[in-house]
Amino acid sequence: MSSVVHHPLLSIAPGKLRPTQLTVGKTEVAEKRAEWKKLGKKKRRELLESHWFPGVLGPKQQVYIVDHHHLGLALLEEGVKSVPVMIQRDFSWLSQDMFWRTMEFNRWAHPYDQHGTRTDYTAIPTRLADMADDPYRTLAARVRMAGGCAKDAIPYAEFLWAQYYRVHLKLPGGKVTPKVLQQALLLAHSHDTAYLPGWSGTIE
Repeated sequence: MSSVVHHPLLSIAPGKLRPTQLTVGKTEVAEKRAEWKKLGKKKRRELLESHWFPGVLGPKQQVYIVDHHHLGLALLEEGVKSVPVMIQRDFSWLSQDMFWRTMEFNRWAHPYDQHGTRTDYTAIPTRLADMADDPYRTLAARVRMAGGCAKDAIPYAEFLWAQYYRVHLKLPGGKVTPKVLQQALLLAHSHDTAYLPGWSGTIE
């Protein structure tokens, strides 16, 4: 059976989109909501037109997004009625188990919880609203935005950084404080993190 999709661009309500990961950085989501609130109607329309969500058709014709989870949740919480989704592949005829195996093989699924622990595919929530908060994911994003590492095309790259920081840094009250961010930036340029995607340190 062909996986070619004849009408790849769809308009779908954020509440109907299915995630392919268990967690997001809720602070990042809040920041995206704040950015959205500042935009006028024209800018909001332009943002949606330029930020289509890559998706995959799964069993029972459910649409799973494989990127932009933070933006998707932010738009959902802001009451946006629909978002553009570009369908990459059609896996709708697969069983649920084979679907997830295929998704992970393509690096389109990340079944790890907020503690960095591998889970069953069944633990991945069916709604964006049910994704858990991982403050270390927020820390990883802050490090990248502060120039600690480069944005990398490897899927789920920031989750790898988040897992490194989970092992090496404590977040007081689950918050990314200026002191923690400074420590994280120092680690980001060290030899210890040279294996991570987007590393921008110096080899002496």
